Amino acid sequence: MELEGKIWKEGRFWIVEVSCLNVTSQGKTRKEALLMIQDAVFELMKSYFGRLSKKFKITVHDFKKDSFGLTSNDNKLLLSFLLIRQREESGLSIRDVAARLESKSPNSYAQYEKGMINFSIDQYEKLMHAINPKRTSILRVI
Repeated sequence: MELEGKIWKEGRFWIVEVSCLNVTSQGKTRKEALLMIQDAVFELMKSYFGRLSKKFKITVHDFKKDSFGLTSNDNKLLLSFLLIRQREESGLSIRDVAARLESKSPNSYAQYEKGMINFSIDQYEKLMHAINPKRTSILRVI
């Protein structure tokens, strides 16, 4: 699984963005900017999930031109983070999403955001649709 990122030069700086996570950074060089976005996503995930396993890694794949890919060795945790960021961007609470999923228990949806449940691509699409029905899929499986 890979999240798509964009990179461009603006003045003296390289700007990097993973729009689906609502994370942006910059660097003086392309390489530095990509390292900065990798670090920004890692640190942000650490702030949401607390202590991450020492084995947890975020990897940036530079496709040259204007894009890059962001992957992790723990797809379930990365998808959980994506759900959280999309829900927050939509201004919804966990209760709101649970209601849109017609669930009586917000805790059932919360398990997805905690990374406690493995879920299929179909389930991911259903969850993302509940969070933001207007957004098209932002997941690229590699």
